[in-house]
Amino acid sequence: MNMRLAFAILSSACWSAFQHGYNTGVINAPQAVLSKWLQMEALTGTNATIDAKDDPKVTTVYSVTVSIYCVGGMIGGILTGFIADRFGRKLGLLLNNGLVFLGAAFEGCSKVANSAELLIIGRLLIGINSGLNAGLAPLYLAEISPVSMRGSIGTVYQLVITITILLSQVLGLKGVLGTEWGWPWLLAVTVIPAAIQCATLPLCPESPKYLLLNKGQELHAQRALNWLRGDVAVHGEMEEMHQEAEKNKVSKKVTFRELISNKQLRQPLTIAIVVMIAQQFSGINAVIFFSTDIFEKAKLNEMQSQYATLGMGAMNVVMTVISLVLVEVAGRKTLLMTGFSGMIICTVGLCIASLYTDHMWVSYLCIALVILFVVTFAMGPGSIPWFLVTELFNQSARPAASSVAVTVNWTANFIVGLSFLPLSVSILAHACDSVRGTKEILAYVFFQTMFYMYDKFHQDPLSCSGDIL
Repeated sequence: MNMRLAFAILSSACWSAFQHGYNTGVINAPQAVLSKWLQMEALTGTNATIDAKDDPKVTTVYSVTVSIYCVGGMIGGILTGFIADRFGRKLGLLLNNGLVFLGAAFEGCSKVANSAELLIIGRLLIGINSGLNAGLAPLYLAEISPVSMRGSIGTVYQLVITITILLSQVLGLKGVLGTEWGWPWLLAVTVIPAAIQCATLPLCPESPKYLLLNKGQELHAQRALNWLRGDVAVHGEMEEMHQEAEKNKVSKKVTFRELISNKQLRQPLTIAIVVMIAQQFSGINAVIFFSTDIFEKAKLNEMQSQYATLGMGAMNVVMTVISLVLVEVAGRKTLLMTGFSGMIICTVGLCIASLYTDHMWVSYLCIALVILFVVTFAMGPGSIPWFLVTELFNQSARPAASSVAVTVNWTANFIVGLSFLPLSVSILAHACDSVRGTKEILAYVFFQTMFYMYDKFHQDPLSCSGDIL
């Protein structure tokens, strides 16, 4: 690591990941304010006599506002391969900032125009930007990183996502910008990192691998590598890239059809797709999008829910920093398996605990389980999928594979974001009898188990522990 490489990482990944993370978490805390605005001003035909969050029309439009960001991500993911090959990694990231300026303008003007449509269009454009960032930035990072540091540097993208999610939650508090007058400014903050990237990224070189393998510009590639490595000799890396270039001459550029039909490429593609689907269907973005609402349903007030969300975001950042070190020590597969296993335990525990929120201590248990859920996610499932794709494929297949993986990730993200609120409203509407019945079943199973253990102990104390297990 040296100052120039650190500057390139900061200029490329950090400001790109800012858009991804900030816009994922930005409409979590001000949900009540946005719902009220939609009900009272932006939408017609709403029922003003009920709470905005319980209004079906408001709930539907708000879910679309949340999930349209993921639709944009899907579009950006589809375009990743084309942009990466046509314009390069660096220029692609720079051009992508135009969508931020346009999207922020739509979002910022939506309140003045009393238009939910402008808000949705702005979220769509920002989503396309984030989808492209999710493909281009990890690609650039992987190609400028030394092999020994590729895992740690690849984790930087997810680390910045977690930091900016936390930042968006802080700025979304009622005491900051999460107010009736402040939320358009909250959404427009994204122009600042876009402007910074436009000023700093031109000072960095294009990916040396792209210059040599895609453009055939050997001299430019060596200059770029010298700039990134500083005083370290680059002859070994240049030789490795030449060997990869020779292989690429034999094998032509990989298309999507070849990814599916080629047996050697099909297995890593399957791994990439499954990991991306698992990351999103774990439900992590339901927590990121709607944690304030989840905590309120656990009988916390609005302020307590927002601060619980902040605690969750802070733990997400801390654990992602820890995973930065663990990823090179424990390995990718170990961290993925450990993280997903922990998330299963937390989800089952939260499902049972949410049936007993009449007791205040159970509400705090729900907070702990949600935070632990995010912690186990940050251990591996949060960061590893983004750079795993670049490690599974060579230069010729990497853009197409990244495009497929990012599109799949955003598609799964869209399904979660669109379905969570309507599902939760529908389930809660029919939950009273089922909750009572579930409690009775759980109590019955618990006491029957206790009676069984008691009888077994009196019959044969020595074998009792084995029977219980």
